[in-house]
Amino acid sequence: MPWTSPEGKPCYLSTDGRGYLSNLANSIETVQLSMGQELLEYARDATAPGAKTLSATEYRWLARRLTEALADVLRVAESRGQRIPDQEVATEDA
Repeated sequence: MPWTSPEGKPCYLSTDGRGYLSNLANSIETVQLSMGQELLEYARDATAPGAKTLSATEYRWLARRLTEALADVLRVAESRGQRIPDQEVATEDA
């Protein structure tokens, strides 16, 4: 699932990939990836040669948002990776 427990640990959904919670998790993952893409575009523009220099506070804000987006993307990748069947097991089953 694309969120963490109150202790900061990743949450995982054990399901067949259908149902309300699966759809909710997929929707949130899609939003997180989209927001990460938008933030990346902003960061590229903000750090491009000739771009207006940001203040230290603005750079810290950008670094914090990029860190959050990276954490979201890594969580999504791990979650989706767990849903991909192991190719060796799939070959053995065939």
